[in-house]
Amino acid sequence: MSVAERERHIVDGAIAFFAEHGLDAQMRELAAAIGVTHTLVYHYFPTKRALVDRVYQDVFAGRWKPEWEKLLDDRRIQVEEKLVRFYVEYARTVLTRDFVRIIVFSGLTDRSIPNRFFELLGERLFPRLVRETRRHRGSRGRGKPGVREYEALMGLHGGIFYGGVRWFVYGQPIHEKQPPLDDETTIRDRVRSYLAATASLADGS
Repeated sequence: MSVAERERHIVDGAIAFFAEHGLDAQMRELAAAIGVTHTLVYHYFPTKRALVDRVYQDVFAGRWKPEWEKLLDDRRIQVEEKLVRFYVEYARTVLTRDFVRIIVFSGLTDRSIPNRFFELLGERLFPRLVRETRRHRGSRGRGKPGVREYEALMGLHGGIFYGGVRWFVYGQPIHEKQPPLDDETTIRDRVRSYLAATASLADGS
């Protein structure tokens, strides 16, 4: 293998290993699972933190698409439609086995990955969703969201993510005709319920 191919092999192996076993395993165990020596792993990634950081970039930060921000900022598109389009694409992109299981494993241990990913969402996504939700109900408020606004938003976002938890953590479909995680009809139902629930909220409530 070339240097780049060997590095890619280690990163892909680490992603699969962390998704299956969590982030607590020793580098020697990870190397054995990948089929390389732990010395070789350390040659490319001198610390476990460096490898975890690379996994974060590949699986989490690297999957964020700037065009999602452009979609949510486009005032020509109705709020319901843009939220549906965003969450269909978001679910299709991030609700994979490695994404869901690694973030859950990290949340149960050092929390480094969910902390970083939620910081990204807090900068690039959540303020846009709050703004668009307010616009849908005819408000131009720009203040910080209150508890009820934020919790309603977490109900929407968390509900979509929970589909991935059901599949990849619990191994449980809800019923025999379980739709795919990016099913537009299911996501539209969630978005409509969310917008209806927030229609009477006051800004900052």
